[in-house]
Amino acid sequence: MPAQRAESESPGAIPGKRRRIIVVTACALTAAAVLQQLLIVLGHGRLLPGWQPWPFLLGAAPAWLAIRPWWARAEVPARCARIVRSVRRVPAPLWPAAVLLLAAGAWAWLQDKEPYIGHEEAVYANKARSWWNGLPDAGWGVYRPVGLPWLGRIALEIHPDVGALRTVALALTLFTLATVYLVAARWLSPRRAVVVVLVVLSGLGFLRRVPEFLNDIGATGLLLWVIFLLVRAQENRDGKALLLVPFIALAAFYLRYGVVGNLLAIAVSALIAYGPRAWLARGRQLAIAGGVLCAGLLPHFLYATATTGSPLGIIFFATDQAERLFIGDGLLYYLAIFPYRLAGDLGAVVMTAGLVVAGAAARRLWRSRRPVPGAGAAPGAAPVRDDDRRHVFLGSSAVLICVVLGLATDGEPRFVYAPVVLLTILGVGGLARAARAWTPVVLGCVAALSALTVLGSAQVIAHGAMAAPNLLKKSTVPVALELRSERPCLLVTGYEPDLGWYSGCDAVTYGQFRELSPPRGTDISFVLFEKGRLQPSAGELERLIGDRRTSSRTIPAEGSIGDATVITLHRGAS
Repeated sequence: MPAQRAESESPGAIPGKRRRIIVVTACALTAAAVLQQLLIVLGHGRLLPGWQPWPFLLGAAPAWLAIRPWWARAEVPARCARIVRSVRRVPAPLWPAAVLLLAAGAWAWLQDKEPYIGHEEAVYANKARSWWNGLPDAGWGVYRPVGLPWLGRIALEIHPDVGALRTVALALTLFTLATVYLVAARWLSPRRAVVVVLVVLSGLGFLRRVPEFLNDIGATGLLLWVIFLLVRAQENRDGKALLLVPFIALAAFYLRYGVVGNLLAIAVSALIAYGPRAWLARGRQLAIAGGVLCAGLLPHFLYATATTGSPLGIIFFATDQAERLFIGDGLLYYLAIFPYRLAGDLGAVVMTAGLVVAGAAARRLWRSRRPVPGAGAAPGAAPVRDDDRRHVFLGSSAVLICVVLGLATDGEPRFVYAPVVLLTILGVGGLARAARAWTPVVLGCVAALSALTVLGSAQVIAHGAMAAPNLLKKSTVPVALELRSERPCLLVTGYEPDLGWYSGCDAVTYGQFRELSPPRGTDISFVLFEKGRLQPSAGELERLIGDRRTSSRTIPAEGSIGDATVITLHRGAS
């Protein structure tokens, strides 16, 4: 009889046909995810549409969760236990060092796959070169932060080429990954911190920007230090961690102005998680930190007032540059891509676990504040854990950062690396707690698959994500090199940072040229590609030229936007 058979089954048996189906499904989907990554690593990703891996783990995770009551009680096989013991014999410091070497190796390998400097990279590179040798800072705007060009200027002193600038990107990446490890090791354990770093690095959205001269990854590391110090200030009441916060926040701000939204979300989350009283109890340190922050922002406020007429003018100007269709456009984008498109299917599973951990902590805290008269806490309320407030802080910070940035600007995965890191830390901790005796095995499998995914994601980036930008550069770079000049020159184009970097000329868009009075003695050329963007119609072009004498030539190119027609305005013509 079924009832008697169920009672006689051992804890390791699978009770019923349905559970067998779930086990087979979970194993098959997990195996498919592993084999798929192996296929990509071996260079056969072209068999997948657009080199994009299928999200098998999004199906495997619910299946494993459904049978958790069975496998969580089962005994760990002896072979798995031996493997775990062998892994634990490796000195703990070697693991983070190996992960950082893996990141550096991915950075180096991707350099050959993306030899041309990108559009956003070129903006900061042009400014760094302008400070170094005085060439024009094509594409630069007052809303751009100065921290990254300052670092780039130092790099150009050492070696004046793109490689030196991208070495800055490597340094910022290693700094951020080391920060993730140190913070996660403090909150979890050193070995679990390695898993966190691997999951973060394996995400396609993160690894895609590792080889590029951008400020998003470095700013994420600084934001994580801010969060860590705020947690430290509450968990160690006798410490002075709060006094370090303004220095880190200022560094993050001057590296990337966009962290203002992150810092606002973090501040609100800190109030939600710990309460106003907990912060007012540290009033003296708050006052000192606030004073240091204001003093550090004073140069920016003075510059912003001089250039825009308002101390906050640059911040608002930066927000206005967002390429959004409407307010909330970015938020809808994040909702659409969260979490799979941010971190891949493995990262998505871990991040979802992080949301569950934060939600459970918030629920316990909420119930603990709703006592029943004469009966203490609310009925059925789980006891509050020591790390619940921290988990609520991390989880609410992750959510609010996405909300604030989604409302303030357009959406891009590189803008929300901080939420990815925070939810990954929570998720790895949650998986470790849920796996019970299987924790070393589960986290070991996650780490191994993450390392494999790093190699696979690098292939996807090289052959998938970078294909279109590289094809575009096959049009813009030859044209820019052809237009190099020893004389002062100005290129009018829809690709102003790129052409400015490779030509050494100043460059503006057609819209900017309409409001510009070019200096005397400057060679002016309009660059029109066959399939270019932001280009004027024939009538608009005639109005821009006016009655000036011109000459025209065609520069052939093999890229995606075709050949370029260059119309040069002759000096002295009227």
